[in-house]
Amino acid sequence: MRIEAFLRESPMFTVKRAARHFDQLAAEAFAADELGFMEGLVLAAMFFEAPRPIRPSNLADTFTTTRGNVSHAISSLEAKGLVQRRIDPSDARGYLLALKPAGKKCALRVIAAFDKMQQGFEQEVGGNALKNALAVIRALESCIRV
Repeated sequence: MRIEAFLRESPMFTVKRAARHFDQLAAEAFAADELGFMEGLVLAAMFFEAPRPIRPSNLADTFTTTRGNVSHAISSLEAKGLVQRRIDPSDARGYLLALKPAGKKCALRVIAAFDKMQQGFEQEVGGNALKNALAVIRALESCIRV
């Protein structure tokens, strides 16, 4: 197709295509626990914040996503018995999240999978090349922020 030349030179298309591949990679890595990428991120973040409970809004801000996306992931993790919500004693309009024991075990598997993926990227393209690629992607992102 005629558009293929444009797509080969388009950083936007390349990043979007890579994101789809990363989603597939994460789905395979988390398949045994039946987790999506966002659920994995939430578990990893909660593990690293423990024993301090975390607010969903903090997760949304950290992951630069909507509160709705985080809420959906939390509901799924809660249904799987991995996390629990409690009313925030300092603000009854919000709630705090904590990992259940099964959630801690699952979070360790997720973190190991993230680490394995990172090591694979570094082996494939090299640590310095990966750092440079991240810098370029972040620079492109800053050009298009709205």
